[in-house]
Amino acid sequence: MKNFMYAAGVLISGLCFSQEGNSTIKASFFDGIAVAGYVDHGAFINFTGPNLRLTHKHIKFVMGMLPSLRIKEDRSPGTKNSPVMPTLGAGLTMVYKKIAFQLPVYYNAKTADQDGNWKIGIGVGYSFK
Repeated sequence: MKNFMYAAGVLISGLCFSQEGNSTIKASFFDGIAVAGYVDHGAFINFTGPNLRLTHKHIKFVMGMLPSLRIKEDRSPGTKNSPVMPTLGAGLTMVYKKIAFQLPVYYNAKTADQDGNWKIGIGVGYSFK
């Protein structure tokens, strides 16, 4: 996780200090990006929430929160959780033209038999703007 954050920081700072003068950084509450993907043996559907956005030429890098629906079957014996759960993730989204690629991270809370941990996923989606 720490290496991922370092790599994202180096990538964004490298684009900010490039020779081109058409890069912009903006804060936003919603970018109109919908993504579906895979994380921790299940699926997710999310929209970009509050974020920081860096635009360089035709590529947007979006780092922010991801209000999501996680879809995962609970295979534990006994009492089961709902297969669809609302959750909040965070991550990096890259948009080229209208196609979005995403690396989200979600936190799995501690249970009786597992420690809490972060899980990284991958997704692809569409930008409506």
